[in-house]
Amino acid sequence: MYGNVGHPLEHRDERPDERFARLYETHYPLLLAYVWRRTDSPDDAADALAETFVTAWRKIDDVPPGEQARLWLYGVARRVLANHRRGAARRTELAARLRAELTVWSEEEPADDEFDAVREAFARLRPGDRELLSLIGWENLGTDEISVVFGCSRAQVRLRLHRARKRLARELDLAGVDVSRYGARAATLLRGEQ
Repeated sequence: MYGNVGHPLEHRDERPDERFARLYETHYPLLLAYVWRRTDSPDDAADALAETFVTAWRKIDDVPPGEQARLWLYGVARRVLANHRRGAARRTELAARLRAELTVWSEEEPADDEFDAVREAFARLRPGDRELLSLIGWENLGTDEISVVFGCSRAQVRLRLHRARKRLARELDLAGVDVSRYGARAATLLRGEQ
């Protein structure tokens, strides 16, 4: 059993895929229990466990031998869980902020001609801007996912998204749409502060 062998050179002659398979088979039950006790749902546990083993595969040459491998995996799982918690906290905070903005927006029902102005402003954007904004707004994709769709880095997606939002804010302003009704971010983009 891999977890009980402690010789530092134990994996020298083993192919990476064989070593990973053994690592997975040996430590999967313990890591599953570890992440399960620290998550709120089976889906969250599965995500954390998968990410832990993806990291192990990517860094298979860095995984220590013997009992140290289990401890190393616990450390990876701990960091993965911390990242998930931070992400959940950010999403909760963002959702609360967006709810507040949407509440203000929905209290002031726009006229049909304003909807038309928004549609026309959106239609005047370049196709790439429209696609990017649609993936964010309609498909609920994040920048990581969009970077895969577009085949570029997350940094490029963030930059393109910033520019597309800024162009949309300008088009809305030119159409006479009160962008402040769409939240502080829209007004900030229009002023060119971000």
